[in-house]
Amino acid sequence: MRYVTPMTDIFLHNSMTRAKERFIPIDPANVRMYLCGPTVYDRAHLGNARNVIMFDVLFRLLRHEYGENCVTYVRNFTDVDDKINARARQAGRSILEITQKTIQWYLDDMAALGNIEPTHMPSATQYIAQMITMIESLIDKGHAYVGEGHVLFSVNSYSNYGALSGRSVDDMIAGARVEVAPYKRDPMDFVLWKPSDHDTPGWDSPWGRGRPGWHIECSAMAKDLLGESFDIHGGGNDLMFPHHENEIAQSQCAHPDAQFAQYWLHNEMLQIEGKKMSKSLGNFFTVRDLMDQGFAGEVIRFVFLSTNYGKPMDWTKAKAREAENTLSKWRKTCAAVDASEINKDALETIKDDLNTAGAIAHLHAIAARGDAGGLKATAQLLGLLDDGMGDWATSIDLSKWENMLSQARTKAMETKDFSEIDRLKSAFVSAGLDVRMSKTDVKLVAKAGFQVDRLDGLD
Repeated sequence: MRYVTPMTDIFLHNSMTRAKERFIPIDPANVRMYLCGPTVYDRAHLGNARNVIMFDVLFRLLRHEYGENCVTYVRNFTDVDDKINARARQAGRSILEITQKTIQWYLDDMAALGNIEPTHMPSATQYIAQMITMIESLIDKGHAYVGEGHVLFSVNSYSNYGALSGRSVDDMIAGARVEVAPYKRDPMDFVLWKPSDHDTPGWDSPWGRGRPGWHIECSAMAKDLLGESFDIHGGGNDLMFPHHENEIAQSQCAHPDAQFAQYWLHNEMLQIEGKKMSKSLGNFFTVRDLMDQGFAGEVIRFVFLSTNYGKPMDWTKAKAREAENTLSKWRKTCAAVDASEINKDALETIKDDLNTAGAIAHLHAIAARGDAGGLKATAQLLGLLDDGMGDWATSIDLSKWENMLSQARTKAMETKDFSEIDRLKSAFVSAGLDVRMSKTDVKLVAKAGFQVDRLDGLD
C-alpha cells in the first residue's frame, strides 16, 4: 500500500513541549514509533497493558491514515536485568527459561487484549554489540568515562538534561535516591555498562566482561531499527525520569546532529477501585488474573479505552460489567454484517490526541442509529468487535442456570437454609463459571476452560 496524504490532521500531546501539537512525520512513507516494553521476569500487570493499548490504537490510526506498509512500530523486551537474575536464582531455573516463558506469557496476554503485534519486537540481548558501539562513541566524545569496570554517562556533559521531566539536575538529586558509588564523578551519572561475575550473564567488552545498564538498551535498539531520528517515543509517565531522560541524553550525545524522537507520549497511571494498585493493599492484578476471573480481554480493553490515556484510570468491576453489557449488545447488532465505513466524527475524535473515550461516545450514538456496519468498522479501529475476539459474548446461554440460582436464593431468604445455594455455586465454579451475585441480580460468566458438560443433570 502506498502512502496517501491524510484527509485531516492528527494531534498528539507532546510531553517534551507540554502541548498538543499537529503530528508531522519525518517521512510520511515511513512513520516510526518506539514503545518501551517489559522487563521479562513475571506476568504483565494491568499498568503494563495501558501503554500497549494506547500505542496499539495509535498504530491502527497511523496505518489507517498513512498505509499499513508505511508505519514501523518497535516494542522491546528487556531480557537482561538484575530482577531476572534474582527470579532465576529464586526459581532454580535458567535465565533463558525464565525470559522465554515470560515473553510468551506477555505476547499471549497482549494478544488477548486485542493488540496487533508490532513490526519489530527486539530483545536487549540481541543488541549487545550495538550498545557497546554506542558506549564507545560516548566515551570518544567525552560524554562517558570508565571507573572500576563500569562505564558511566556524565550528566553534566549534556546541557539539556532535564528538559523532558522539567526538573533541574539539583532538583533531581534532592528528590531522588541516588546511588553514590566511589567510581562516580557525580551523583547523577548513570551506568552504561557494569561488570559481571561468573554467576551473572555477561559479554566481552573493551572494559571487561559485563552487561549493559538499562537505559542504553532502548537507545541502541531504536537507533538500529528506526534510525538516529524518528517520530514517536513513549511509555508510562513513570518512565519519564530517569529512563526516558537518560535515553535522550545518551542518544543526543551519541548523534548530536539528529533529534532522536520528535514526539513523546506518556500515559497516566492506574488505580483499582479508587486506590493505587499495590501488592501491600492486596489489589495488585495481572492481566491474566482478570481473565482468570472471567473478564474477557475485549472487556478489559473497553474499560481501558473509556478513559483518555493522559488521565488516571480507575479499574472497577462495575465498569467491567457495564462494558460486558455494551459489547454484548453491539456484538448482537453486528453479528450478521460486514464492516462498512468508519464514522468520520469518531475518526476525527480519535485523531484528537487519541480521544478514545470520546470515540466510544460516538459508538453509542452509531449503535442507537442502527448503523451496524459503521459501528463495526469504527469499533475495529479501536481494536473492538474483532471477529476473532467474540467467543465470550456468543457462548452458550447461561440464563437457565442463572434462573436456577436466583430461585434458590429467593427460597433461601425465606427458609434461612443456604445449603442449596452453596451446592449450586460449588457446581458452577467447578464447571468454570464465575458466580456474581448482587442484591438485585445473579449473573454467571464463563471463564477460560468452561466445561458445560459438567452442568449436565444439575437440577
